[in-house]
Amino acid sequence: MVNRATYQAAKLVAPQIEAHFAKHLAEANAKGEVDLAPQPPARVIEAILDAAFWSSLRKEEGHSPKISIAFLPPEQASKPLLFHQTLPLNANILTKMAPGVERSGIHIGVWHDGYSLHIWGTTLNIPNYCFVVDVSEPGLLVIKHRRIYGFGKYTNVAVLKGDQIKVVEEKSATSADCPAMLLSLLDLTAHSYWNDAANILIQLAVSMRAHARGGAILVVPKGTKDWEQSVIHPMGYALTPPYRGLADLTNKDRNASEIFWQSALKREIDHLSGLTAVDGATIISDDYELLAFGAKTGRANSSGHIQELSYSEPIAGGDAVTLHPAKIGGTRHLSAAQFIYDQRNALALVASQDGHFTIFSWSPTLSMVQAHRIDTLLL
Repeated sequence: MVNRATYQAAKLVAPQIEAHFAKHLAEANAKGEVDLAPQPPARVIEAILDAAFWSSLRKEEGHSPKISIAFLPPEQASKPLLFHQTLPLNANILTKMAPGVERSGIHIGVWHDGYSLHIWGTTLNIPNYCFVVDVSEPGLLVIKHRRIYGFGKYTNVAVLKGDQIKVVEEKSATSADCPAMLLSLLDLTAHSYWNDAANILIQLAVSMRAHARGGAILVVPKGTKDWEQSVIHPMGYALTPPYRGLADLTNKDRNASEIFWQSALKREIDHLSGLTAVDGATIISDDYELLAFGAKTGRANSSGHIQELSYSEPIAGGDAVTLHPAKIGGTRHLSAAQFIYDQRNALALVASQDGHFTIFSWSPTLSMVQAHRIDTLLL
């Protein structure tokens, strides 16, 4: 390929990304998986990242590009939109195309002629383990691939923000107490279906982070009242009876079309996650009954103050460290950490206004609260 990168982070990360896709595609082939994408060479990765980065810094009619680029031949796309003539892959072309392809689910298709990369059109469907680069905001690129099972959130491989590189480290989830939600985000579970617990929580997290107001969801065991000891009464907006919109939808069988269920599920998830923008915590049961929102939490009478937790991020160099909870965020983080310290069968999801996102859970192995920062996986 003659496309040469001038974006230095692209040059640095390309070999690691090539190795990641080579490993997963080889494993998928060995398992007999079908509809697999082509292996992206380092030079291709480098060139696509370079074009994506420089386009992200431009504007078209006052708007920064928000685009998704997929590396695949048009023959592997289902019902592709094909240009009569291919276009060169460069920042100028990507910026000009951006207003027409910025909606979620649309990918700009890129392939090569043996010498250089070109844009052949767009597609709504891509094969498994297809190399994808999302331009999320100026200077922010997310490298990801479609997961083989389930729908919804793609699996993130790396995030580049200017000269900062965060490569997702799958081996970071080796703890026996690792939350299922994190395992699913890292694509380390078996089959992940549209309505399984981890997938629902991931979609809630993505929707919750999208409103950019910050918020917290506390997931408590169904049918228990112990969690009420850690909530200040009266609660802001307690619900009687609990709202079961999301709970009823996830418990139904899939006799109707999957597209219908996905659409209905998204509406319920956006409805629930929108309530997290209200000051205070949103409380749901582990079968997704909405119990309250706008709730203030406090220390249970039988409990002491939390003094430390295990904090980690699933990226290279993000190994767990022991910290005081006040050092990883503001009031929401401290309140969530104390809640999990008191209610050890619960789970807390906390979003900051600046986009940081953390899962809090209790680790019996460590005998302390563990906090996993996962915003790199949610982009």
